[in-house]
Amino acid sequence: MPLILKNNLLFTTISIDYQGKTLTLNKILIDTGSTTTLLAADQVKKINIVPMLSDKLRVIRGVGGREVVFSRVLESLRLDDYQLKPFEVEVGEMDYGFDLNGILGMNFLIQAGAIIDLKQLGIYFN
Repeated sequence: MPLILKNNLLFTTISIDYQGKTLTLNKILIDTGSTTTLLAADQVKKINIVPMLSDKLRVIRGVGGREVVFSRVLESLRLDDYQLKPFEVEVGEMDYGFDLNGILGMNFLIQAGAIIDLKQLGIYFN
C-alpha cells in the first residue's frame, strides 16, 4: 500500500467497521512512537462511535500533550487488503494543531507484522 509523505510524516488511509457500518478515513498518521491507535472523535461519530455512560475515560500523554480518550472495539480495521478483527482503538479530540483524522500506532503495526519501506513509501504485511 502506498504511503503519503507530508512534512516528513507518513500518512495512509484506513477503513473501519463498527456495528455494520463502514467508514474510510484518510490523513491517518503512521506513528511508531504511539503505543495505541487513536481516531478523531468528530470523524468516527459519523458511524455512531460516541462516548457512552459505561465508558471508562483515560488520560493519554504524548508529544501533543495530554488528552482524555475512551476505547471502542471495532469489528475490523483495514489498511488496503490487510485487516485486523476485532480491533480496539482509542477515540479522542486530537486537537494537535494540524489536520489529521487518526494515528495508526504500534498496537496495529506489531499485530499486523507491518513492514514500512521508507525508500518506496509503502507498507506491507507478513
